[in-house]
Amino acid sequence: MTRRFDAVIFDFGGVFTTSPVENFAAFEKKHGLPLRFIGGVIKARLHDGAFARYERAEIGLDEFDRRFAEESRAAGFEIRGRDLIRLLDVSIRPEMAAALRGVKRAGFRTGCITNNFPAVEPYAALSREKLDADPASIFAGFDHVIESSKAGVRKPEPRIYEMMLEALALPASRCIFLDDLGVNLKPAQAMGMTTIKVPFGDVRSAIAELAALTGVGLG
Repeated sequence: MTRRFDAVIFDFGGVFTTSPVENFAAFEKKHGLPLRFIGGVIKARLHDGAFARYERAEIGLDEFDRRFAEESRAAGFEIRGRDLIRLLDVSIRPEMAAALRGVKRAGFRTGCITNNFPAVEPYAALSREKLDADPASIFAGFDHVIESSKAGVRKPEPRIYEMMLEALALPASRCIFLDDLGVNLKPAQAMGMTTIKVPFGDVRSAIAELAALTGVGLG
């Protein structure tokens, strides 16, 4: 049977790990903030705010700490950049790691596009107490990895998706892309990729969708 796809491209945080958005929600509840307050601060300056600039390694930690405090204070509640980084503590989802191994064994090319911060490994935010799988082995399963802090471009900027397609030497129509944020899926869809939105909680529905698209048993 002729395959419809040749590659599966994954986000990392929120796909192979629990989502930082869940930690944001807990922080917001604790401090009596509106739901999605932190996400709102980030999205208000999606491409030129402190969060975006730090992910592209355009500013250092001290400047990020100060600038995010200014942006969040202007929105109604000050959150230092360093405090925000502490909310990125996440844990591995072993079932998604198993799905990666499954598509890799089936012969699919694999890639990872991750927005991350400079001077740290892409999985540095993982809680040492929550490692149900080896993050280094997950990254070893990708044929190509693009990190925003090293590439100087981040999702949802179209160029980062183009870079992955160039690295894999494939057209968008031959690729599946998984991400937990709709804003990051839209550019991939516009290019012609088939996309899967990974839920913040239970990822089994996304894995089932991936299995159906690839024809690989991933359960």
